[in-house]
Amino acid sequence: MDLSFTAIADDADGQAWQRLFKQLWPAYRSWYLRDGHLARPSFLACRRALTKHMPEFVDRWTELVELAGGSDVAARFLSLWCPPAYDSGCSQAVWPGAEPLLVRNYDYSTKYFDRVVLRTDWGRHRVLGTSDCLIGLVDGVNDAGLALSLTFGGSRTVGEGFGVPIVLRYVLETCSTAPEAAETLARIPTHMAYNVTALDVDGRRATVHLAPDRPAVVTSAAVATNHQPGDRPRDRTYRSATIERERYLLNRLMLHEETQERFIAAFLRPPLFSLAYQRERGTLYTAAIWPCRRQISYRWPHSEWTLSVDHFEPGTRSVQYPIPAPAAAAGN
Repeated sequence: MDLSFTAIADDADGQAWQRLFKQLWPAYRSWYLRDGHLARPSFLACRRALTKHMPEFVDRWTELVELAGGSDVAARFLSLWCPPAYDSGCSQAVWPGAEPLLVRNYDYSTKYFDRVVLRTDWGRHRVLGTSDCLIGLVDGVNDAGLALSLTFGGSRTVGEGFGVPIVLRYVLETCSTAPEAAETLARIPTHMAYNVTALDVDGRRATVHLAPDRPAVVTSAAVATNHQPGDRPRDRTYRSATIERERYLLNRLMLHEETQERFIAAFLRPPLFSLAYQRERGTLYTAAIWPCRRQISYRWPHSEWTLSVDHFEPGTRSVQYPIPAPAAAAGN
């Protein structure tokens, strides 16, 4: 299986983003309206939610809506207020060495993946990250050296709140440190459960456990997979191997003295690296995010692509994924 990744720079004029929108909008529109127009909030409800929870981002949202053609559906979608439910796998951990480093695996469906790395200069901070839902990010770093990454929190409960990719975008646009990021994350409602890890240039970290049915929990956890503190194990917990992956990472952090590269390499092997592409849970990439370097290194078993906030070079990469034989896939 081959996938092509694209790195795009978009500045204040938004022309590069507008081209990306035109390319991906038909698929996103179909996904957003899969339950019908009335299942999604109105334009006014979306604008009120953004104004209340992300006031600094309202002007940029308005500009992007205009670039998208100004339609009602596009505006509602780009707010990511109460979007359709979705989830993913993912594992992430903070390396305990001298130089701050956040490493994550993104396990998700190839059908709903932008395959775009976006460097933007939209406001207070320049931001580099992995695009999701056109306006959001699933991980990234800004020019202040704040790095963020998310994992699904494990619960299927859906409530009133934002899709978490726009929350990561907002935090990277407005925050500079991990404590500031944790405070911001804890006050913004999300429509599903997610774990977000923040790491800054001084090595300060926070993992914030978000859920629509209970207050956010801010911890200093170095590892996050697909469950939250106090969750009782469910069948799905074991199917996604969230406990196994968490214990594996904790063991490496506590028991092994290793270099950054050895730690990153562990994400490219089982039990962290998933071959469950047929079940839409395969690992699409590993990202090593360095706050001090303001840099993301995308890794695959046989290739690597490093991009920087300060010295960004647009381009494309074709990635070949290992697809297991049917018998091996069934045992994953």
